[in-house]
Amino acid sequence: MIKSLIQTDKDKTTILIRLLVGVVFFSEGIQKFLYPDLRGPGRFESIGIPFPEFSGYMVGGLEVLCGLLVLAGILTRLAVIPLIIIMITALFTTKLPILLGTGFWGFSLRELEHYGLLSMLHESRNDMAMLIGSIFLWIKGAGYWSIDLRFHRKIN
Repeated sequence: MIKSLIQTDKDKTTILIRLLVGVVFFSEGIQKFLYPDLRGPGRFESIGIPFPEFSGYMVGGLEVLCGLLVLAGILTRLAVIPLIIIMITALFTTKLPILLGTGFWGFSLRELEHYGLLSMLHESRNDMAMLIGSIFLWIKGAGYWSIDLRFHRKIN
C-alpha cells in the first residue's frame, strides 16, 4: 500500500506544481492561526460553517501539515487528499452562493458588486487552481525532486 502512495514518475517539472500548491496551502494555513478573525474561525463563522472554532483551526493545521508534505514531496498523494476536500468545500460554501446570488443551507453570501457565473469564476480562480494542482499531484505523484521518489527507489 505504501508503495502505491509514494510511486511517482521522474518528471522534473512536477516540482513547479508542488511549489505552487505547497506554498499556497502552507501560507494560508499559517494565516488561519495568525489572523483567526479574518482567515480562521471568524471567517468560518461568517460563512456559516458548523463548529467554526474547531473547523477553522483543523483546516489551518491540515493546510500547514499537508502543504509542508507537498513541498518536501513526502507522501504527496496522501497529503493532497485533505487539500482536495478543503478546496471542494471552499467552492461549495463560498463560491456556489456567488453563482446563485443567494445564500443556501446556512452558507452566507458575501457582498459583491456582481453575482452569477462570471463573478463566481473570478472569485474562484485561486480555489480552482489549488484544486486542479492538487488533483494533478494526486494523479501524477511528487516527481523527480521528491523524497517519495527516493523511498520508492529503496523499496524496489
